[in-house]
Amino acid sequence: MGEDEVGGGGFAVRRRAVGAREVVAAQRGWWDREAVGYRAEHGAFLGDARAGSDLVWGPEGLREEDAGLLGDVRGLRVLEVGAGAAQCSRWLAGRGARVVASDLSGGMLAQGVVADAEAGVVTPLVQCDARVLPFASGVFDVVFTSYGALPFVADVERVLVEVVRVLRPGGRLVASVPHPVRWALPDVPGPEGLRVHHSYFDRRAYVETDVDGAGAEVVTYAEHHRTVGDWVRLVRGAGLVVEDLVEPEWAAGDAVWGGWSRLRGELVPGTLVLCCSVPAGGGSCVSR
Repeated sequence: MGEDEVGGGGFAVRRRAVGAREVVAAQRGWWDREAVGYRAEHGAFLGDARAGSDLVWGPEGLREEDAGLLGDVRGLRVLEVGAGAAQCSRWLAGRGARVVASDLSGGMLAQGVVADAEAGVVTPLVQCDARVLPFASGVFDVVFTSYGALPFVADVERVLVEVVRVLRPGGRLVASVPHPVRWALPDVPGPEGLRVHHSYFDRRAYVETDVDGAGAEVVTYAEHHRTVGDWVRLVRGAGLVVEDLVEPEWAAGDAVWGGWSRLRGELVPGTLVLCCSVPAGGGSCVSR
């Protein structure tokens, strides 16, 4: 179904403004409902232990083992935000990191418990809203997220401020998000997904709604668009230095994931990885 369409039973898809609180409720509910099916469909690609532990930055198949965006994590205190079933955290723990995996969805974290049992390990899991992290200030060396939290939060600046708060001076944030250019293209993997049909500069959220028992419209899912420039300004505004913007090239063979495919991935970027740091001695956050 395309944007601004109404389906059966009151289901609708629109581009519109949406409030932060209703987004939190919608995302928690959506991921709780989809947790089992999502892991069954994507767990092997994401790095479930049964398929070989991994940390993948996006559907293009960029692997941390090859990219080294986090550097040597041995002995470091690492927080994953929007961890899902914690495949990434589990991989980092195997490389010596002291890791905590957090997510808004209890359903997704429950899948993390299942994955831990399959792998014979225990990963520290914390359910929380990324906008209000339940950790003391300056306790982590690294915060990271692979497609977690940031695209799904209306007031993402709150998440970034919290990330900076819990990082020590000199600490790093590495976060992958859908590449902003994808906003202008249909979310389909074939040739029809290569034709621009929406304004790159339209910041209205993609919103799915349904009707509850009382006939009121309820947001069930939302995803937010920021341009590349928006992301740079957001992370700098939170006090971070922009070290790099990584745009992974396609390395996933013939895999198809939603609108991602070899056809599209070899022509246009699908993922943007923000590599940032907290200034070690305070002062300007302007990247040099």
